[in-house]
Amino acid sequence: MDRPDWAPIGVDIAKPSAARSYDYLLGGSHNFAVDREAARQAIEAMPDVALQAKANRAFMHRVVRYLVGVGVRQFLDIGSGIPTVGNVHEIAQSMNTRARVVYVDIDPVAVAHSRQILADNDGATAIQEDVRRPDSILGNPELRALLDFDQPVAVLLVAILHYCLDEDDPYGVAARLRDALSPGGYLVVAHPTYEARPQEWARLIELSRQMSVPLAVRSRAAIGRFLEGLELVEPGLVWAPQWHAESADDVGEHPERMSVLVGVGRKP
Repeated sequence: MDRPDWAPIGVDIAKPSAARSYDYLLGGSHNFAVDREAARQAIEAMPDVALQAKANRAFMHRVVRYLVGVGVRQFLDIGSGIPTVGNVHEIAQSMNTRARVVYVDIDPVAVAHSRQILADNDGATAIQEDVRRPDSILGNPELRALLDFDQPVAVLLVAILHYCLDEDDPYGVAARLRDALSPGGYLVVAHPTYEARPQEWARLIELSRQMSVPLAVRSRAAIGRFLEGLELVEPGLVWAPQWHAESADDVGEHPERMSVLVGVGRKP
């Protein structure tokens, strides 16, 4: 296929990307045929996977509004993906014009498109880094120029830690980010679990092996470990639609069908 103008030179357009497949599930247009095919296979294995992606995105919207409401105005969004409507900076800066946001993603398409959108925004930027290298993220000069870690920062790990395999030391990654926070900072985790739908997730994990990074889907207990050492914000570790739900309809009768567990921890 021809390389579109928005795809940086060097991007492998023949291999599916998690960020671009997720963009497709959310209704975006920055994806290739190979990404759409990967998403199609995921939908075949789990027909409501696009609804899960949207439920996860809706949680992110609610949690950013909550955090701005309690006074947070600095956000580090790791695994931010390709920009779609309702990004962190749009929500946060609509509530507080002084809010600052740094987006981090490993995908060059995600970073290039984010930088294009943020070109005239002095309060937000995007950097290309790997969640598995937290010291490189925290030491990035662009990040340090925008965020002050002596003041509260909210680190968003929304739908990213399942791309850290056990050999990548995901708990060490979360602990390093937690330790960088000053008191009053927050760590936000959204992570899929196989417990409610084990057979479907087994198939999705198998399919993920064609991606650049396979999935590591974990148990509730394992996901809870990411928030150790922090004060859990009510209602604790719950299904994504349940966290500060805005209506009973948003939760539905079977929130566990959304498969993603979420939690918000505050550093004391």
